[in-house]
Amino acid sequence: MRQLLPPGRDVQPPDLAALYAYPAGLDRAWVRANMIESADGAAAVDGLSGGLSGPGDRAVFGVLRALADVILVGAGTAREEKYQAARVRPEWARLRAGRPAAPPIAVLSGRLGLDLAGPLLSSGSGGPAPDARTIVITSAAADPDLRTAVAAHADVIVAGEQQVDLAAAVGELAQRGHRRILAEGGPRLLGQLAAAGLLDELCVTVSPVLAGGPAGRILHGAPGEVSPAGLDLAHVLADGSFLFCRYLVRR
Repeated sequence: MRQLLPPGRDVQPPDLAALYAYPAGLDRAWVRANMIESADGAAAVDGLSGGLSGPGDRAVFGVLRALADVILVGAGTAREEKYQAARVRPEWARLRAGRPAAPPIAVLSGRLGLDLAGPLLSSGSGGPAPDARTIVITSAAADPDLRTAVAAHADVIVAGEQQVDLAAAVGELAQRGHRRILAEGGPRLLGQLAAAGLLDELCVTVSPVLAGGPAGRILHGAPGEVSPAGLDLAHVLADGSFLFCRYLVRR
């Protein structure tokens, strides 16, 4: 892997932990999104993002997870991508000093249609560690019996009345000490974060694939829901024909 921008950096390989470090002294939540897309803008191949990935992408994915306090994901993405409890690679364990060995997964689910026996909610082998228990974010309108059932397996945050209020959810995560928030999608969740003005940065891998087909983009919203936002390019890395771009949302 090599650094293309900003120029003049000759560190080989680049220091990923330093390049992707969160701002120092955070006194509020900082929401970072990490997504991958094909060269023609597709967010998935055959419905899954894994068909676009490569070794460099997996390395960046690993360091972003190690730096985060919590990983935010929509229930649909968690289901389709078969999410499991996060695990941090040994080479990044130092980034977790003073924190649990891995960040918890926070699943956004308005209807609570979750698999209680699945890996994110299971208390057995392969499930989340006790200090990184899965968090489920829902609304007050969710079925109370389902909420009780989920609460036996995960920490439940109620944010919003009829639907999930993302600003309230992010605020609640920050109050629990999860200020470094890594949003891994899907596109609908990213669109909602952007529409609410909650997105601080976007890390995007451009995969050297022409996907074609009906795949959507990495950020999705209804017409007029998401206003265009300016971005400032923080850095660009390359690994073979893959590009890794980090953008900061212009305020």
